[in-house]
Amino acid sequence: MSSPNPPPSGFPAPREEPDLSERDTSARGPRRWWARRRIWIPVVVLAAGALLYAGDLLLAGDGIPRYTTVGGVLLGGMSPDEAAARLEEELATSISEPRAVAAGEATGTLNSGAAGIKLDVEGSIAQAARQPLNPLTRLLSLFIQRDVPPVLSVDDDLLDAAIEEFASTADRPTIEGAITFDGIEPIAVEPVPGLALNRSAAATTYMDAVRADPANRSADPVELPVDELAVTITADEVQRALDTIAGPALAAPIEVRAPEGAASSGAVAEIPVTALAASLRFTPDGDGHLEATIDAEALLAAMGDAFAPLTTPSLDARFEIVAGVMTVVPSVDGTSIDRATLAQAIRTVLDQPAPRRVEAPLTAAPAAFTTEAASALGITEVVSSFTTSYTSTSSGENMRVVAAEVNGAVVPPGESFSLNGYTGPRTEAEGYVPAGVIISGEFQQAVGGGVSQFATTTFNAVFFAGLEDVYHKPHSYYISRYPAGREATVFYDSIDLVFRNDQPTGIYIETIWSPGSLTVTFWGTKQVDIESVSSERYNYRSPQTQEKPDDDSCSPSRGSTGFDITVTRIFQQLGTGAVLGTEDFVTRYNAEPRIVCVPGAPPATTPGLVSPDAAPPARSDAGPRARGRNARSKRPALHL
Repeated sequence: MSSPNPPPSGFPAPREEPDLSERDTSARGPRRWWARRRIWIPVVVLAAGALLYAGDLLLAGDGIPRYTTVGGVLLGGMSPDEAAARLEEELATSISEPRAVAAGEATGTLNSGAAGIKLDVEGSIAQAARQPLNPLTRLLSLFIQRDVPPVLSVDDDLLDAAIEEFASTADRPTIEGAITFDGIEPIAVEPVPGLALNRSAAATTYMDAVRADPANRSADPVELPVDELAVTITADEVQRALDTIAGPALAAPIEVRAPEGAASSGAVAEIPVTALAASLRFTPDGDGHLEATIDAEALLAAMGDAFAPLTTPSLDARFEIVAGVMTVVPSVDGTSIDRATLAQAIRTVLDQPAPRRVEAPLTAAPAAFTTEAASALGITEVVSSFTTSYTSTSSGENMRVVAAEVNGAVVPPGESFSLNGYTGPRTEAEGYVPAGVIISGEFQQAVGGGVSQFATTTFNAVFFAGLEDVYHKPHSYYISRYPAGREATVFYDSIDLVFRNDQPTGIYIETIWSPGSLTVTFWGTKQVDIESVSSERYNYRSPQTQEKPDDDSCSPSRGSTGFDITVTRIFQQLGTGAVLGTEDFVTRYNAEPRIVCVPGAPPATTPGLVSPDAAPPARSDAGPRARGRNARSKRPALHL
């Protein structure tokens, strides 16, 4: 068919469109069938996969997914209970086992169980039982094992404590560069950086290691992190201090001179190199440098008395009895070296060449016990005095030594005096000699014997001064040269004599020893008059008989009768004699046994004999205790 309107000249003729109604439709049917198949095949595959996926989920139920392991333990296909039993059996113990740890150069062991680390079985099962929902993951699970890390429980406090315990081994303190001395040779100390276990990171690292190897199969230690601690004093700084300070400082001694105008003017003391080395110190200044200083205390210790000519000693006030009158010898202030200033002066010349000189910085040194303090004690008159006699030469020597030690002792108001505490051990080194003592009820020889007579004399001075008796112990047997019930024994360091100055003025103790007698006098300000009243002796006890072999150690004795006695101290007002109070001292003397020396006979003791030093049996008629004050006493509170 031709176009009714031909195109203009020069233009191509339009293409004729086919007549669709005239197309061949013989091949159209097959093309539509294949097109429909291409659409439905994926749909069918997806539907089949979905059915398989859903079926797999239904078949899995609440059991552990196939090929699932926890910490290497295969649990796939098991029920939760079965899986829990398997984990308890194969992992619980190994997780709590000790493991080797290391940090830097330190090695050790960390006990997981003690650190509170345990397998959380329930949590691990819950983690393993989670079904993978990703279809690809489920498909791959048909061929690939799925490993789930175990869930752990931990007591953070216990783990921190375990980490801290290992840190005591792992931590290494920083060694700063320094200078020490070997004699007079300066020695460089090389700096070494320190190490510190990173506590928080170490705990995390250890927990990760337990999760990664719950069966504890690895032989390698768990490497815990450490932090390096930098030094502030470098090796170069140490060398600088050696070259510029330490070396020159010990090149020559230093001369110290007393200043002009001082009482010690012209005196000179030399500080030897050995004393400089003993007192020179190098310390970090905070800015990376070593600072040289002189340790004043170490310098004085190294110098001993060498600085003494540069100073004048102070003199304490003291008491002196002149023609029976108590006087105060005034105190005198002295001078001493200002230690800190001297140390600074020495530092300024350490790097100078010889000769090196500094001036001694002197400062006032007041007396420790001033004239005013001595006068304020009110020690002006005799308060009490007591004298005892003796015949033994050895005992007399010991009394002479102890009297010399105690003479001049001052007891301020409110303070106590202990004879043992004042003299210290009474040994041969102090001049004491062997003399008679009573030990366990027997007369023996011991160094310091006879000092009990000094104690008795002093106790009577305490008694008649009206001072407080803190502690005294009478002898086991009555000794006739002492006033019954008013005497005391001592033995270092188990038996003491102690009194307290409970009066408002001080007490000065004067002792006068002479061959055959001993006098102890208390000086102060008299507060009361004292009267002593003794009861009749009562509760007599007859001596028992002891037989002993007749050898060199046996000394026959007639023995003596034991008894009780009460001594009453009566406090009277000065001037009026009015009774202010009373105080009872009850003493129990044991019967001294009769000693019979029998040739060849074994020792025998009469049954029922009480050891002289043993505590007496309780008696309803025994009266108050043997030492100290009776609870019924009415001792006045004199100066409150």
